[in-house]
Amino acid sequence: MPAPTNMFKQRLKQGELVIGCWAGFADPYPTELMATAGFDWLVIDGEHAPNDLNSITAQLQVLEGKHSEAVVRLPVGNEWLIKQMLDAGAQTLLIPMVESAEQARELVRACRYPPEGIRGSGAALARASQFAAIPDYAQTANAQICLLVQVETVKGMNALDEILAVEGVDGVFIGPSDLAADMGLLGQTEHPEVRAAIEAGLGKIAASDKAAGILALADEAADLYRAWGAQFLAVGIDVVMLAQAARALMASWDAKR
Repeated sequence: MPAPTNMFKQRLKQGELVIGCWAGFADPYPTELMATAGFDWLVIDGEHAPNDLNSITAQLQVLEGKHSEAVVRLPVGNEWLIKQMLDAGAQTLLIPMVESAEQARELVRACRYPPEGIRGSGAALARASQFAAIPDYAQTANAQICLLVQVETVKGMNALDEILAVEGVDGVFIGPSDLAADMGLLGQTEHPEVRAAIEAGLGKIAASDKAAGILALADEAADLYRAWGAQFLAVGIDVVMLAQAARALMASWDAKR
């Protein structure tokens, strides 16, 4: 029996538009709730949300068998963090702040068992192998791992062509907020220079054999990014959605006092 098919990776390869959302509460209960909305993918965020190995594992468990595929964002592309997350059952990883082809190649190696990579081979202990119930997990896992790298600095954008040439990278995600900050335009993701850089980057990715990804919190930006080539498009953040709804509700009652 082989490793489970990564449907998110398969859909990217087929060129489908997949719509996602951030899951930032660091708890399985709201992540399970978000899955009922029917998003194609949910980002379990370990970079800016207070997640750890245990909380991410719990969220992977509640998403198993759901329509919403799990995308785990790590805080950094560290090989032992990657090993732990893959053993916990993550099949799709989103790695921030990738700025070179060399860095991307090292991430590919961290995601793969030897001889293609350096992933530790203790699969018998791993949830990913169903605790050795999948006897040929190690022999088949490499093909089902989806690696998404975030390019979100000027240096990274300048190296985009070289990053796109790295075999084993499945998608490139542009981070508008960090890119704007690195361009000296902190908080100005709608600035014409930032928009021009994003458009050029998404177009370049879409023209390659990689999938282009991005996050947009406004419909106008999401529509633009889609038109520019975004294929895996995140359109919301659960924490922000709850905060906005709660504040709007209280504001409406404040107006009635």
